[in-house]
Amino acid sequence: MSDHAAASVTTGHAADHAVDIDKHVRIYITVFVALMVLTVVTVTVSRFHLPVPIAVTVALIVAIIKGSLVACYFMHLISEKKLIYAVLALTAAFFIVLLVVPVITVHDGFWIH
Repeated sequence: MSDHAAASVTTGHAADHAVDIDKHVRIYITVFVALMVLTVVTVTVSRFHLPVPIAVTVALIVAIIKGSLVACYFMHLISEKKLIYAVLALTAAFFIVLLVVPVITVHDGFWIH
């Protein structure tokens, strides 16, 4: 292989690497802008003095979206599909248990004085 051909292969690999880095930087910037927009939405909604249930619902929706963006892109969890679904299923199971146990105990009158 000549020196020119070797340099061409190296340059092509470096160019591909630079394009890949540019793509990731664009994604990070897009996520950052989305997080800033959602922060502005949170502050704006807080100024409306909505009823508490609606305000909490909006705040939780914004928090879920922001948390998902951070976890997926900045923590690189977007490529961990099987692990994410397993953790999500476990979290959902514990959440359901935490909702059901108080209902069962109150229904039996265990906690009622």
